[in-house]
Amino acid sequence: MRLPSSSKRDVRTQFGAVCYRMRKDKTEVLLVTSRTTERWITPKGWPVEGATPSDAAATEAWEEAGAIGKVSTLCLGIYSYIKLAEAPDETDMPCVVALFPFKVTELADDYPEAKDRRRRWCSPQKAATLVDEPELREILKVFDARNLPR
Repeated sequence: MRLPSSSKRDVRTQFGAVCYRMRKDKTEVLLVTSRTTERWITPKGWPVEGATPSDAAATEAWEEAGAIGKVSTLCLGIYSYIKLAEAPDETDMPCVVALFPFKVTELADDYPEAKDRRRRWCSPQKAATLVDEPELREILKVFDARNLPR
């Protein structure tokens, strides 16, 4: 994990979901586009007061992907990235994201960010080729829902 030289308190924590489903005994993951750059990402966002990290990840899965299902409390891994400033008076921000598996049972057509994002189901290996963050790429490459604890 390489973050720019800054004080530790400048690094922000986010929680994300690896949304998945099983098709013919094979794992598929759901990617969404980011709102500003339209890169492929996993749903992620800021901590929510009073919510556990996995519950915050589930909220992001709903808001960004319209995913309904069950989140696990198991952290799959952590990756880092730089959140680019969205306004001239903001600065880029180093972030670390803790990822939680989220089993999708249903996808809604109408959800909070439906007009801002596209969704795509693909194999974890294909997803790894579509995301930009190297650590996220490695997590997705080896993700197989069949290996999750039951």
